[in-house]
Amino acid sequence: MKFLFSCMLLIVSQLAVAQNNFGKDRHVQRIAFYNVENLFDTKDDPHTRDEEFTPTSEKQWTQERYEKKLGQLNQVFAEMNYPNIIGLCEVENAMVLVDLLQETKMKKENYNIIHYESPDFRGIDVSFLYKKKCFKVLQKDIIRITFPESIVKDYTTRDVLVVKGILHKKDTVHFFVNHWPSRRGGLKQSSPKREYVAAQVRLKVEEIYAENPAANVILMGDFNDEPDNKSIEEVLIAGTPLYNAVGEADAAGEGTYNYRGNWNMIDQFIISKSLTEREEGLRLIDTYILRADYLFYDDKKYGKTPTRTYGGPRYFGGYSDHLPIYMDFYQG
Repeated sequence: MKFLFSCMLLIVSQLAVAQNNFGKDRHVQRIAFYNVENLFDTKDDPHTRDEEFTPTSEKQWTQERYEKKLGQLNQVFAEMNYPNIIGLCEVENAMVLVDLLQETKMKKENYNIIHYESPDFRGIDVSFLYKKKCFKVLQKDIIRITFPESIVKDYTTRDVLVVKGILHKKDTVHFFVNHWPSRRGGLKQSSPKREYVAAQVRLKVEEIYAENPAANVILMGDFNDEPDNKSIEEVLIAGTPLYNAVGEADAAGEGTYNYRGNWNMIDQFIISKSLTEREEGLRLIDTYILRADYLFYDDKKYGKTPTRTYGGPRYFGGYSDHLPIYMDFYQG
């Protein structure tokens, strides 16, 4: 028993060292994902339904509010010690990312941007930021989602962004950035849309593994489903060499989105099982939910809740209605 307790202390100590020494230990690679809740510029794009995020709209989305949001996001990334890789969703266009990276400290980190315009009717996309010194892009592409009429008619959603590259001059990694269709209309009624997206992502994952069974795959995103929902558990993961890195946190009642007092783990990392099993090379240390105090407010009815930017047309001036997640890998 004393030996087991000592081992547990050693593991906790190692995790703490990795957490505290990020940025100092070149062997620790940090990867983050954040749903930034409607990062729009203030201009009206005639090709999308973004007019609610303009100065003259009911929301009164002004330049001052936009710049405040950029500063808040910089604060969050600083809190995470500026991860080497950042996946984002609910980003309007590449220019808002350019503006974000002009924030003083973000600029010093020398990030680069991968972004494609998706057909989402609101004009929100997924994006990928990476430090140029830490990641070399080999390939980048999208999975365009076109739903059959048997599932839904005249509905567009976000692309899935797929980036292949070399992490810190050593390991080749395939990244997927996801933002699956929302639960609007109800969980059961909307589930077929997410199941369809899951099937398309799985096809691409299987293609990667067919070419290289030892491939490093990291899926991140707002899946709008939890680890035990059908789209994730039965369609995407079942029968594949994938592991849900937030599964244990979900089972413990943790989450990234507070829906009427219930914490939902809809922001997730799903990775190659080999990244959790190997003793050498790139391997997972742990996964975290960022819970800085400034990301919350105390809701009288639902308790501690992420402080959002808007609730309908009401401006609250918060960070996001989601919490950020990140993971550390040791790269020996």
